[in-house]
Amino acid sequence: MSLPPLPNSAIELGATASDWRDAIRLAGAALVRSGATEESYTERMIDVIDEFGAYIVIAPGLALAHARPGADVSHEGLSVVTLAEPVSFGHPHNDPVRVVLGLAVTTPESHVTSVADLANVFNDATAIPAVASATTPDEVRRVLSATDASAPARETP
Repeated sequence: MSLPPLPNSAIELGATASDWRDAIRLAGAALVRSGATEESYTERMIDVIDEFGAYIVIAPGLALAHARPGADVSHEGLSVVTLAEPVSFGHPHNDPVRVVLGLAVTTPESHVTSVADLANVFNDATAIPAVASATTPDEVRRVLSATDASAPARETP
């Protein structure tokens, strides 16, 4: 799998959002904290939903917020936000959402690869509830099989 690294700064657990826009802003703020994007990327993720609807709610309880590659994306990034109380995005079958992923990519090819990798993770029916109930960033990374880019590299003997 080739998901972008997932540092602690890109994970927010048990957050509060009043609506889907707040939820997207939380995921966007996590991408900004991680250094992957600028703040304008968050607004572009919201614009995608305004234009195309709640198709980003890709499974029951799971939203994958994203926008096209652009100058406001510094490097590939992934963020994970879990919500203390789920919010509705307006999807006819997969609402309400408790887990919001933010995805920032630099090329259309990396978008396809990252979405495919995430689909493989969430094909496991236990993955969404496991992320939703995670209490530490390490638990989230274990489910996603992601790495923490901010962790020091371990030397092998």
